[in-house]
Amino acid sequence: MAYEILVLDIDGTLTNSKKEISNKTLDSIMKIQERGHKVVLASGRPTPGVLPLANKLKLSEYNGYILSFNGAKIINCNTNEIIYQKVLPGDIIPRLHKAASENSVGIISYEDNCIITDSEIDEFMETEARINGIPIKKVNDFPSYINFNVNKCLMTGHSAKLEKVEVIMREKFGQQLSIYRSEPFFLELMPQNIDKAYSLGKLLDYLGLSKEQMISCGDGYNDLSMIQYAGMGVAMANAQDVVKKAADYITLSNDDDGIAHVINEFML
Repeated sequence: MAYEILVLDIDGTLTNSKKEISNKTLDSIMKIQERGHKVVLASGRPTPGVLPLANKLKLSEYNGYILSFNGAKIINCNTNEIIYQKVLPGDIIPRLHKAASENSVGIISYEDNCIITDSEIDEFMETEARINGIPIKKVNDFPSYINFNVNKCLMTGHSAKLEKVEVIMREKFGQQLSIYRSEPFFLELMPQNIDKAYSLGKLLDYLGLSKEQMISCGDGYNDLSMIQYAGMGVAMANAQDVVKKAADYITLSNDDDGIAHVINEFML
């Protein structure tokens, strides 16, 4: 069966170590879009953090899609229509905030084009702000301030601390939320059952395509579900070992145009 849709994680996959899309990778992606293939950017980033790359790839022109917040939101880049969305239960925000405080880790969420927190701003929040190109907005009272829908919260802290906090959070909230680390210093607090594979299933239903027509490429723990789900799951050479073991194919690294290699091998 021909592959019709290419799903790309961003950090460590689409972009190189400089957080840039190389010319070779860009050219390859433009070629398949010109032939009518769909491209989806699937990231843990908030939507505003994905948009600059979507614009560079001209996803609005070629009817591409953004799957942001690890799958909690999907938008059609051409129409800005929300194809699918799931948000955190409002009553859980104060409890997450309390747990962050009790365990001495930071907590953030997102509003429009900014990161919001009432925690002390740490280096990991600054990393998140820099990666996404959006500012941090300090608020007085995080639980009271969030009177709108949010797709996820993120706890921040040193790896050794978050490893322990992850266990605690799963014990407390594992029946209500999806909880996992996207980076050693980021603990994702997501709506229940949300991951990239689940949301890609919603998108495929919308498009009338099957998972056998999809190639998914990634490198991190949060890419595992979509790599296992896709007709062809591709791990980057720089991927976590568990991701490589789950993949159907291991391509070159993100610094060696691994995505261009996949496109040339399987889509052109």
